[in-house]
Amino acid sequence: MIQSMVREFSRKVVAGTAAERDRTKEFPAENLKKMGELGLMGMMVPPEYEGQGADTISYVLALSEIAYSCASTAVVMSVQNSIVCESINKFGTEEQKEKFLKPLASGKVIGAFALTEPEAGSDPVRQSATAVRDGDYYVLNGDKRFITSGKNAKTVIVTAKTDESNQHKGISAFIVTKGTPGFIVGNVEEKMGLRASDTTDLIFEDCRVPAENLLGDEGDGFKIAMTGLDGGRIGIAAQSVGLAQAAFDEAVKYAKKRKQFGQSISKFQGLRWKIADMATEIEAARQLMFLAASMKDRGEKYTTQASMAKLFASEMVNRIAATALQMHGGYGFIKDYPVERLYRDARVFTIYEGTSEIQRIVISNNILKDKRKL
Repeated sequence: MIQSMVREFSRKVVAGTAAERDRTKEFPAENLKKMGELGLMGMMVPPEYEGQGADTISYVLALSEIAYSCASTAVVMSVQNSIVCESINKFGTEEQKEKFLKPLASGKVIGAFALTEPEAGSDPVRQSATAVRDGDYYVLNGDKRFITSGKNAKTVIVTAKTDESNQHKGISAFIVTKGTPGFIVGNVEEKMGLRASDTTDLIFEDCRVPAENLLGDEGDGFKIAMTGLDGGRIGIAAQSVGLAQAAFDEAVKYAKKRKQFGQSISKFQGLRWKIADMATEIEAARQLMFLAASMKDRGEKYTTQASMAKLFASEMVNRIAATALQMHGGYGFIKDYPVERLYRDARVFTIYEGTSEIQRIVISNNILKDKRKL
């Protein structure tokens, strides 16, 4: 029922402006507001905090349907659900849930997660942002980079070092609201794809954050970030599956109507085999996504499976989008056809929320330290 509802909304509402938003870079605020009203911006948050109390399977089905129509809208939904809401729901105090989680889960406020820095991407322990306790406040200083929804978010979870000497255990997380003195939105990136989703620098200059906004305990920041990224990686798999399905459907539609050498190009064995391989890869990624989501729902450790789903699905969507574009021939290279946008949007999926190389490190580390078979 959730999938059917979101599919109808996605195809009728979200899809209509996706190409124009890609051109103008206009943030999909109205669509996100409607998604909040449908309960899509805090799906896994308990109802007492304005969420839907849905399971992860329902969430990835919904996210895939949004990604099918607009990857820019889907990435905002993914960060909101998988990382921001989940982190506050899991680690926040009752007061923080009342104050911050409710507006996020209802979609009244957009959230962001600020972990990456100019010199600390795949290695978050290298981050240089600091938070120094000063009475009832922490004074936050540092620069964050590549922050999804950084310009439009009103609530941001920010990681910073509270103990320089303690490596990853010296990193803490804070809930910072837009408008706090010393909280500055910096450069807005010009991107290849996901152009309707803003990606920005966030700058903190003697930004005084109330101590009550500390998320979890001091030193919990790395754990909060890694836990959030596990869920986020399932979200990237869902986005990949949705976009790949869209590219595949465009390719099949084009192959059926395009005629060369006196027949539809879908009659040629070369393309038919490509179609078979594409469909198989998408289904394999979908099942990996479902496996990770179902393990999360059962309360099992799912880090390895989340990384496997993210790795395979993100690599898969790039292959599918490239093949779909190739099947369009010269028409795939022009903006009149959706596959051109899908090809650009897909490219970042192997990079954000942990590159493919990082996923391979996570997977192999977990296998080699766990003598049990998968």
